[in-house]
Amino acid sequence: MPLGVYIQVPFCQTKCTYCNFHTGVVARDRYQPYAEAVCREILESAAPSAQAVDTVYFGGGTPSLLDPAALEHILGTLRRTYKMDSVEATLEADPETITPEKASAWLASGINRLSLGAQSFSDQELQSTGRMHRRADIFQAVQVARDAGFGNISIDLIAGLPHQTRETWDESLDSLLHIRPEHVSIYMLEIDEGSRLGRESLAGGSRYGAGAIPSDDAIADFYERACARLETHGYEHYEISNWALPGRRSRHNLKYWRREPYAGFGAGAHSFDGSTRWANVHDSARYTTLIEQRISPREQIEAVTPSQALEEEFFLGLRQLEGIDLAGIERKYGVALDDRVAALHNRIAGLHSQGLVDLEGTRLRLAPGRLTVSSEVFVELLG
Repeated sequence: MPLGVYIQVPFCQTKCTYCNFHTGVVARDRYQPYAEAVCREILESAAPSAQAVDTVYFGGGTPSLLDPAALEHILGTLRRTYKMDSVEATLEADPETITPEKASAWLASGINRLSLGAQSFSDQELQSTGRMHRRADIFQAVQVARDAGFGNISIDLIAGLPHQTRETWDESLDSLLHIRPEHVSIYMLEIDEGSRLGRESLAGGSRYGAGAIPSDDAIADFYERACARLETHGYEHYEISNWALPGRRSRHNLKYWRREPYAGFGAGAHSFDGSTRWANVHDSARYTTLIEQRISPREQIEAVTPSQALEEEFFLGLRQLEGIDLAGIERKYGVALDDRVAALHNRIAGLHSQGLVDLEGTRLRLAPGRLTVSSEVFVELLG
């Protein structure tokens, strides 16, 4: 099975208030040594016989901050290391970082899909969360990308940003649908200790707009309004947070949800070979030093047990709107897990009676209209 390759670029121009990722603002002179370290890790991790790769994803952070020549060098290293044909190559980019020169260079290097972190089309919402772009920059970035020749663009929005109202959310959806990207991701704001906004909100404070975060009910309403409008405009809802025009689903992200193998390179990147998961150290400076010293950056190496794999099948499978085939899972994991499967069937019956899941034959999926409580369903199902 072809691998997906993920390249982590943990650098940003600013740290957004809601961000809970391991990213940071560093001097630009650290970009090139980091890119060289990624290339060395790719070369030193290569298997004796070249593995096929059919998706590459530059994520972050803000990968579009790297010099286009560095991105091209990384892609060239991948081509020398793996068999690459008909590859979906995605670059995450912030709107204000896109220029005609960069867009043309990206396309020439083999990047054929852009994922724009728009997050909102409201200048007030963008400013309150520390984003550097504004509404006009999104439209300009899309036009620049289209003019360069990009025919596959994804746009992210966040439901629940401070100061967001039903009116501003509808305006963001109007703008999104006017652009009509091939792919859309909509995430509901996460409140946890990992971000400044999350910590402030949990503490009952008002900094970072924490006092202006919409209620849970309002956020659920925003999400459901997006579901309805995107469906009306021809988008297929294929994963809880993702929609696509026909034939434009994210091939790379589908690998995660289907538990297919992927290799991650860079600080904080994760990998999975089908039976084992591991991650690299998160600190980019330490990662670069380890690679330069020819020391493995891997940590958190964990063999996935059959029981854990079964849980992942349910958790990741139910994120997809098509759901999971219970009979196929039982065949795959065999009689050794009969007791666990029986317990799951009992929980499924309870969730079905509450209208939280649909069960058609052996196909289990989250019930339409209950996607906003998916986390609660997962806890009940797998607890």
